[in-house]
Amino acid sequence: MAMSATPSGRGASRPTILTLSRAAGVSASTVSRALKNDPRISAATRRRIALLAAEAGYTPDAVARTLSGGRSGLIGLVLGDVHNPFYPELLQEAVAQAAERGLRLLLLHVGAGPIEDRTAEALLQYRVEGALITSAELSSRAAEVCAANGVPVVMVNRVPRLHASAVSCDNAEGGRQLAEFLLRAGHRRFAVVRGMPGTSTSSERERGFLEVLTREGMDVVARFEGGSTYEGGFAAGECLAALQARDRPDAVFAVNDIMAMGASDALRLAGLRVPEDISIVGFDNIAAAARPPYRLTTVEQPVSAMVRRGLDLLTARMADPSLGDESILLRGRLVVRASARCAAFDEATDA
Repeated sequence: MAMSATPSGRGASRPTILTLSRAAGVSASTVSRALKNDPRISAATRRRIALLAAEAGYTPDAVARTLSGGRSGLIGLVLGDVHNPFYPELLQEAVAQAAERGLRLLLLHVGAGPIEDRTAEALLQYRVEGALITSAELSSRAAEVCAANGVPVVMVNRVPRLHASAVSCDNAEGGRQLAEFLLRAGHRRFAVVRGMPGTSTSSERERGFLEVLTREGMDVVARFEGGSTYEGGFAAGECLAALQARDRPDAVFAVNDIMAMGASDALRLAGLRVPEDISIVGFDNIAAAARPPYRLTTVEQPVSAMVRRGLDLLTARMADPSLGDESILLRGRLVVRASARCAAFDEATDA
């Protein structure tokens, strides 16, 4: 029996298991089994129902499937502040990798700050099977809600808090790499532009940087609160430009690229040369970091690997909720460009 496809568009009714069963003259359960290639349904009937479904433009209803006891295939995503280009880049990678696994991402929260309790409740209302959190920290209540309902959580680009596994770049090691690079090039006076107060990425990067300076008997001569924004970096650059030459640092470490770019623009507008008068380094290696006039020396976060390992951790715990929490650190890569003076000996460079 043939069934005409309903035209798509405004006012068109969506085909369902029930309408397909009526068209095929079989029960709804037979249609459901046939669409799942259940061997209890004859091959001829499966082919006929598959053809009807294709003609009608039928797609499975994920919510209905979940309510009937199936899996939703939905992963909740809590994303950082999209004003920082690092997070849209991470989102693009997460969407692509989730799709390869037959999963879909449901964006639940965007921006800095802790996850609100109602966001944790939304994890349950939408019946997500797990959650990736890329920036915000879990509140204790949110952690309790997720744990009590068997919703595994993996932090990406963050160290773990409470009930969660985590995958992160080794931020402290990246900070050490940058400090050692600048010291080899002869820099001796340093400033740091910090990110959002209390964030693990910012504090770990600064900690690694300072460890190397302390080992060499040095300290930073200036610290600025940049808030992880371009504007914050620009304001820090203006303050640096206003200093007398004798008081000005010869190198600046901004704990993310977007702040380093802001500081660079402010210094250039004030008539200072980068890197001849002052070197600038960042962290993340966002796409814009490679563009003129920045050509930013930075540490590249292994975003693809971080997302892949994060999804590995999450899907493993979706399949086996008894697995304990796990933390993974991945090493970043020093990318040397033109924003910082290099040592006299040969350095590996990035074109």
